This record gives sequence, structure tokens and C-alpha cells, in this order.
Amino acid sequence: MRKLTFSLIPLIASLPLSLVAQAPSLDLQVDHPTAQVSPMLYGLMTEEINFSYDGGVYPELVRDRAIGKDWGSLFHWSMVARGESAVQISMDETTGPSEALPRSIKVSVTAASEAAPAGVQNDGFWGIAVRPQTTYTGSFYAKTDSVGVPVTVSLVNDETGATAATATVTGVTGEWKQYSFTLKTADVPATANNHLTLTVPRPSTLWLDLVSLFPPTYHDRPFGNRIDLMEKLAAMHPKFLRLPGGNYLEGDHIAERFDWKKTIGPWVDRPTHPSPWHYRSSDGMGLLEYLEWCEDLKIEPVLAVYAGYSMAQEHVEPGPALKPYVDDALDEIEFVTGGPETKWGTERIKNGHAAPFPLHYVEIGNEDEFDHSHSYDGRFAQFYTAIKQRYPHLQLIATDPVKSVKPDVLDEHFYLPAEESYAKASHYDKADRTGPKIFVGEWATREGTPTPNLEAALGDAAWMTGMERNADLIIMASYAPLLVNVNPGGMQWDTDLIGYDALSSYGSPSYWAQVLFGTYLGTEAVDAKLANAGPRVFASATRDEKQRKLFVKVVNATSEEAALNIALNGVARVERDATLITLSGKTPNVTNSITHPDVVVPVEHKIAVAGLKFKQSFAPYSINVLELSY
Repeated sequence: MRKLTFSLIPLIASLPLSLVAQAPSLDLQVDHPTAQVSPMLYGLMTEEINFSYDGGVYPELVRDRAIGKDWGSLFHWSMVARGESAVQISMDETTGPSEALPRSIKVSVTAASEAAPAGVQNDGFWGIAVRPQTTYTGSFYAKTDSVGVPVTVSLVNDETGATAATATVTGVTGEWKQYSFTLKTADVPATANNHLTLTVPRPSTLWLDLVSLFPPTYHDRPFGNRIDLMEKLAAMHPKFLRLPGGNYLEGDHIAERFDWKKTIGPWVDRPTHPSPWHYRSSDGMGLLEYLEWCEDLKIEPVLAVYAGYSMAQEHVEPGPALKPYVDDALDEIEFVTGGPETKWGTERIKNGHAAPFPLHYVEIGNEDEFDHSHSYDGRFAQFYTAIKQRYPHLQLIATDPVKSVKPDVLDEHFYLPAEESYAKASHYDKADRTGPKIFVGEWATREGTPTPNLEAALGDAAWMTGMERNADLIIMASYAPLLVNVNPGGMQWDTDLIGYDALSSYGSPSYWAQVLFGTYLGTEAVDAKLANAGPRVFASATRDEKQRKLFVKVVNATSEEAALNIALNGVARVERDATLITLSGKTPNVTNSITHPDVVVPVEHKIAVAGLKFKQSFAPYSINVLELSY
């Protein structure tokens, strides 16, 4: 058979340009930024969900420390009887340490001795974490019918019965009083398999409430936040904390809203309240604790105020009925920002914080699009008018589009599967610029449980490139939910950014995506034209002119390596030495967990750049930051 030969060059030349394959490229116009990047672009959204506060970032070790009114309030309390001792426990509805806390545990010890004490124990939040050479601070309110009976407090291992630390409190009387103690461990193994006991050595009746135990805290703040979780939050380089957050602000019913005035002052004056996520909040994480959380991370609060709508379709009509709630919001702002000449500023000072907190953004309600009464327009206008009159500098955020007044900012929420995150990465590219600025107050790619897998992180990163490209419109953004207790029964919503149990914590792949985007962020957005790279490759770029740094973010959500021809336009030179930070995995389903926390983590490479035009390859299933100096 005769061999045929021919050239493809004339054939290709004769095809229309649109049919000729073009090399994937990324053109960056470095000298003409498209917008200022908001100094508050990336932040934190928080609410009491998934045991985020009690048993989470608020590191109270005693579960149900204050005795509630429902049958389950003693579920995590049980009897301790050793040898021939005998005890019964019950809820006493007739006595408590305060008007806010009118109930207590009645501990009726009918037989006990020094060798065989009896009392009560608490199992904590899926255990109590004990570490070697660690000091724990505790307290409880008590009274007794046997004046002078000593109360011994101990941390005890669930499996071995060994005591890790113990202390004895004396002087308990027949009147309610708070007693403090300290537990110091020696060289014991680190484990979460522990419980707390309170026992007496002779027959007596003891009433207990508000039993508390705290480990060391972040920055050693008294009754502050959990160290490992705060360190992970700090690594995200957040600029704000949206508080008290989400449905927790609204509650299922108006009476169950976050009533901030009931969350300040001594714990004994905080009545606790039901969370919409079906457990009771201790309200140890009150308004001042939120603000101190911001202070510890050197960030600002974005304060959400209750706006007259709760999730069980209860609402307050605009007008005279709404005025008390508007006044309450004005009081709350005064508590945050007021000086000693103001009523609520004085109250904050009395609570231990003399300096006002910075505040620039106030959000009116949360997800009011779900209000079937369609009353939000009128409710928002009433809040807007009153707040602007007293605090004209504050930027007010609406949670649903309104017509009566123009809000400064609109809060939009997105919970998407990965495919939709990819498809909507350009959502804001052609958005209307004549309306309010945008706060993406809750968003997440929901793939993986209890925390996101790499597929979710790729979707998240694709979405974030869209927010950075549209930095003229998007002024703030915060992933949600932020935290989840990974123990069985600890989760009410998946997917969640950071997972933890009583002893340890880990960041999901999506967490590490947040860390990368928050860490490598310039002050101005740079025009980044991505061409011929396919529908699952995404890019954005920002620059820091003072540092002469360029941060190029490339997301490759495909199974193949993506090689881009990168052109830096508008600059005379680029330094040869550059850094490439990559978060990647062999499959999109790979993830991190409490037992394998470091499967997907960023890896840093030093690379050489061959001038203003160069080719760079990006691994399959990868999120990348290319840091260049120019």
C-alpha cells in the first residue's frame, strides 16, 4: 500500500481563529489596579451551633453548669457513691443562687465517710480534657444543711478511676454563696476521658448550681477562649467577627432571641436561654465576651441587632410595637461604643472594660427574607432612621433588599454544592454597581461532613477569586458555619470549617483555603484576564504597592495539570525568586479529620521566574498562591 504524507500547517492556517486551540494564559495588568481591596474583606461569622461556644471556643468544661428547667438538665449529672456510701440527686425547683437561676441540684447523701465519700459528677462535653502540668480554675455556688461539711472537687479518669487533680473547699454554709478552687495536674497523660466529681465525706444535703471549670485560655484572659481554636482563627488573618450570628440572634421565638442585656454581668445573673439548634446556651459567651474575642484577635465586631423577627414566624410590626426593640439596639450600640458619660458605657465599664470598642458596621436582623409577613422593609427603615440619627457614621447592613431606604450594605448568603460554586464564581463580575455594597455574610461550598473535603475547598477558592476580582463591590465576607464539635451528637449542620473534640482540633481543607486567601492579600485588585484555561480553572490577583508584592491566586479544579502562560504587564521587572504555596490532593474527596488532621495542608515551594512572561504549571485539584516581588 502506498504511504500518504501531507502537512497539517496549511489546514490549520485555513481554519477560523476561533477554532484554533490557544494556549491557556493569564494576563495581569499590574500597573492599573481595578479597585481598592476592602481592609475588612475576610472575617469570621459565628453563632451557637454545633456546640461552637459551650464545649467549643468558650472552653467551659462543665456541661449544663446552670440547671435549666427541662427534664434533660440533669442528663450530664450523675451520682457518685463509693464503697457503702449512698446518695440521691434531683432537680430542686424551689431554690437557686439568684433570681435568674432559681433551680439547683439537690444532692442528698445518706451514707458517706472519708474513705467512701458520695456526691455528684459531670461528664463534660463528651469528656473533660486533662493535660499534664496544667492549672484549672473552678467555682460553684452551694448551700448545705450541714454547716462545715467539706466539698472535695476532683478530676477523675473515666477508665482507670485515677484522680488527676483534687482540691477541697471548706466553709460551706446554709446560704447560697460562690466558692472557688484550683486544680493542678502533675505528670498525667493527656486525655479527654475524664469527669469532674464533687463529693462530701459524711451524710448531708448539698445544693449546687453554676459549677464551672476552666482550662488555661487564649492570652490568659480570665474565662477567655480556647487556645487551639483561637490560634486557628488568628491564622486566618480575619478582620472582623460577625456577632452574635445567624439564627442564634433571632431564636425560634421572640422570647428566645439573643437578649443581650441578659448576657452581661456576673454569670449568676444570666438566666441562660434555648438555642435554635436544640440545646440550652449557658450565655457565658455574652456580649462583652464577644467583644473581648474581637479584642484578642485585634479585629472589629460587626454587630447584628435583633430586628423583630424570629424563626417560628413571630414578628413585631413596625411602629410603636417595634420601638422597644429599636431602643434596645441603641442601648446595645451604646454599650459597645459609649463612654463613662453614657448609661450603657458606664455599665460596660462596671463589667470590667473601660475602653469603648471600635464599631463601624451594624446589621439589622438576619435572613429576614424568610419572614412571611414581609414586614422587613418597614422594620429596617425604623431601625435605620433611629440609628442614623444618633450614629450617622455607622454603616447599616440590610439582610434582604428593601425599598423604603437605601441600606449602606446588603448581606447575601450562599450555600452551594461544588458544581454551583464553580458555576457562580463569576456571579459578581457583571453585578449592578449602583446599589449598596455587598457583605457575603454566610457562604460555603457544602461537600463533606462534618468538615469540608478538598472538593469543597476548591469550590470555596473559586468563589473567593470572584470576590477578589470584584473588590469594588464586595467589602466583607465570612464563611459559615465556623466551628463543629465532631463527637456524635455535636453537629447540627454540615459542612463546617474547623473540627474539634474536647482535646484537639483541626482545620479542614476549606480552612486552609481561607488561611491562604486571608494571608496573601494585597491592598488593590489587579485586572486578571484568564483565557483558554477551561471552565474549572479560576484566577484573581491583588497587589501591595508599598511592599511591591503581587499575589496571584490560581485554582485548578481539574484532574489534569494546568499550565498557564503568565504575562506581567505594566511593570519594568520582576524578581527571579518567587514563592508558590499549594494546597492539593490526589482526589477531590481527600480530607482532614480529628484523627488525621494534616492530610491536606499547604506546601510552600521556592521557584524561579523567567522574566515578565513565563509559564507556570499548577497541580491537579489544587489551590495556589504565587507571590511575586516586582
